[in-house]
Amino acid sequence: MFRTVKTLWKKWRASRSAGQQLDALLAVADADAPYAERSDWLIELAHWIHRGGKLDAAPPASASAGSSSGPTAEAPRRGPPEHARVRYLLHVLDRNPAWKANVGAMVRKLVREADSISLLCDAGMPVHSGLLGALSERIQAQLIPPAPSRRDLAALFTLMFPAAHDPEWIATLPPDLLGRLKDLIVEPERQTLAGAPASGETPPAADGEAEPGAPVAAEPGRSDLSVDLLTALHNLTCQISSTGLSPTVRSRLSGDEARVAVERLPFFRLTRAMLAVENARDAGEPDRLLQEVTWLRLLLDGCRKATDDVFAHLYRNGVRVDTVFQVERMRMRIQRAEQLLDAWMASDDLSMQARLVADLVKANQASQSVLHLVRSNFALLSRKVVELSADTGEHYIARDRAEYLTMLRMAAGGGLVTAVTVYVKFGVTGAHLPSMIEGVFAGLNYAVSFLVMHFCHLSLATKQPAMTAPTLARELDGANEPAGRARFVSSVVALIRTQAAAVLGNVLLVFPACLAIQLVCGWLFHVNLISPAKAHATLQSFSLAGPTPLYAALTGVLLWASSLFAGWADNWFVLHRVEDALAWNRRLRMTLGPAGAARLARFCRANAAGVWGNVVLGLMLGVVPALVSAISFHFEVRHVTLSAGSIGVAMGVLGTSTLGSGELWWAVAGVASMAILNVTVSFALALQMALRSRDLGRKDVRPLMRAIWRRISRHPVDLVWPRRKAANANEAAPH
Repeated sequence: MFRTVKTLWKKWRASRSAGQQLDALLAVADADAPYAERSDWLIELAHWIHRGGKLDAAPPASASAGSSSGPTAEAPRRGPPEHARVRYLLHVLDRNPAWKANVGAMVRKLVREADSISLLCDAGMPVHSGLLGALSERIQAQLIPPAPSRRDLAALFTLMFPAAHDPEWIATLPPDLLGRLKDLIVEPERQTLAGAPASGETPPAADGEAEPGAPVAAEPGRSDLSVDLLTALHNLTCQISSTGLSPTVRSRLSGDEARVAVERLPFFRLTRAMLAVENARDAGEPDRLLQEVTWLRLLLDGCRKATDDVFAHLYRNGVRVDTVFQVERMRMRIQRAEQLLDAWMASDDLSMQARLVADLVKANQASQSVLHLVRSNFALLSRKVVELSADTGEHYIARDRAEYLTMLRMAAGGGLVTAVTVYVKFGVTGAHLPSMIEGVFAGLNYAVSFLVMHFCHLSLATKQPAMTAPTLARELDGANEPAGRARFVSSVVALIRTQAAAVLGNVLLVFPACLAIQLVCGWLFHVNLISPAKAHATLQSFSLAGPTPLYAALTGVLLWASSLFAGWADNWFVLHRVEDALAWNRRLRMTLGPAGAARLARFCRANAAGVWGNVVLGLMLGVVPALVSAISFHFEVRHVTLSAGSIGVAMGVLGTSTLGSGELWWAVAGVASMAILNVTVSFALALQMALRSRDLGRKDVRPLMRAIWRRISRHPVDLVWPRRKAANANEAAPH
């Protein structure tokens, strides 16, 4: 009688070694037990392979086997501990033929009775056609794991291999272990037909026909695995063809392929090619089979290229998450079909079979991960946002002296506009309105100021890092080559120099402008625009010794978030083809004429992201502090340009006596920390997002950081003043 899990657990707790635990487990194996109990037994065996514990120096021989019935234990070999446990398990089974026959029969019956297509074809593949459906499915799977009674191999693999390192040790199983596992699991060739059925298996009926419910033996030369692989291939090719011929994909095929008739698309011919492979296999014609398999590979490659065209279309014309979800699922199915085809053609290559199992385990684990789903499906949307920011950020990097001086002028103009913004802000706060209403008015003040800078082509220093970081990430695409690496280093140096120029241009204009406005008002009208108490409170609030660094870092997060909103706005505008809708709008064409409507459409396309990003940034700087202060902790915006202008107003009110006070210089130090944290935080967040959109990690960026340090140590002046174009060209040339 099959022992229950509770009984096994009590026995294992009383055991002193892993070998005794294994003996207890193998002793209760029963090939005639119900499916759920056999499945549960195999899960416990897999957990024993994962579990730690001391192994005996040599497997004990059972009383029925004798001391010389199997090989002795081999010396320990290097490798994962799971390899040693699998080797120990096989030694024990070799010394106990009855156990070995029973375990082999159990595994074979499990594989035959379970649905292998769920593992070969569907493992790692999202079932639902939308992101929300797949997300709810994975959350449910995390809360309710599959039961051992489910007759599909995907559920069995989920329970057997939960560890993240399982695919690694499975893929690296040595050849000798693979051969011995095959001898254990695979039924001896035609052994059942010879009249010696394996233990626990039903022999064929006397009249040559299988009894009802008995396992059907595979034809000679065609293993059950081969049949399952071919069935899964057929299933996958049908699904790929169906998705590829859907309007979602056909409408996004770019180039000449969009004008090709449907019957000439690789998706249309894929199912017929798969049927030709099956017919050649059934006819027993090896040469024809090889030819049909080659044609099937070419069509799968054509489907992959068409999928790349769809993604290229999405990059250019906007991203919809559900569309990304469906196309990415089709690409995964193409890759799985190629893997199964390789395994089917190399059925004797045990290492390839092990790698296939490892890939299936890894895919099955990924299909249960909510984090993996979110990352994979938002990667393309992140890349689209990054591409927009990269195109915009290129305008904020001064690479030569002319561009450097232009940036200084733009930053100076931005400082003058911010001076007006500072005084309006003091007027809003001086009205003593409710905090939320005050936040809304302050946000509108900021938004109007940023829009004026946008349309006047002026610059606000702290908005640049979130835009320029994606530009650097795009240049990382060619950083593996010497020329690309040199260009990347030059761009980083130019970026640092440009950021310093922009901050200085803002601060050196907003501070004297605010100071001059207060001095002029005091001289002409004998009035202070803010009270002396408010001036002292302003200086004290900017002190480096207070929460100013924390507020400055949180402000950097808001600056980065505004770039995301700008990218999403541009993606929405392009995805819904608003430019074409405006250019061909009947009322606009009648009012403005065709040329006027086209100019309006181009204007909206060029400024949609900028306007939306500036409006959102302004409102966030005003409203978010009020919201956070109301529900969590006190939070104030600490923006370097606005704070520098506020210090100028406070000095104009308090006079020269503040030059000898400590609160002024603590406030100056606080503004310096704002400049660093505003820029650093927003740049770091944008760069992290840009690197993730290109699947780049720290190990890929670390060599570039060393190259940047070498450049700065050799030419430190480049950080404050650009060299001539000729010198830059020589520096960027590969050595």
